[in-house]
Amino acid sequence: MTTKKSNYWKWYFLAIVIILYLVIFFFDKKIFLNIWYSFYKLMFSIIPVLFFVFILMFLVNYFVSNEILKKYMWEESWLKWWFIAIFGWILSAWPVYAWYPLMEDLQKKWIKNRYLASFLYNRGIKLQWAPVLISYFGFSYSIILLLIMALLSIPQGLIVEKLSKN
Repeated sequence: MTTKKSNYWKWYFLAIVIILYLVIFFFDKKIFLNIWYSFYKLMFSIIPVLFFVFILMFLVNYFVSNEILKKYMWEESWLKWWFIAIFGWILSAWPVYAWYPLMEDLQKKWIKNRYLASFLYNRGIKLQWAPVLISYFGFSYSIILLLIMALLSIPQGLIVEKLSKN
């Protein structure tokens, strides 16, 4: 539980940033305008991608529930298991602690550790950060990076399963 006193640092930080911008504005308006223009340009390059990611995350969180995941995770198709393990986390905006009860339940039943490890490995892929990634590194690099990360979750899961055998 957080106290009111521990939440004040956010307001202090905001105040310091505003004061710094005001100091820059009063001492050198040209630098301030350059900063504002860069911010404006960055925001309008990110907004379309951010809107797409928001819509995608909303649709997935609206239509995919724990019951749906349980239903499809029990089937024997290994390709479907890998697909859910890889893309389930990527498309989810839920925090990891919300997934722990479901993963514990699935592990107790009979799901293999490889799928759970792959599922958790894909935490590094955050669609909500895709606009920033694309704006800094470009579209093709970002897509290749995300695909490689998703594909490397398969050997990661296999390694974890081999190491977790008793």
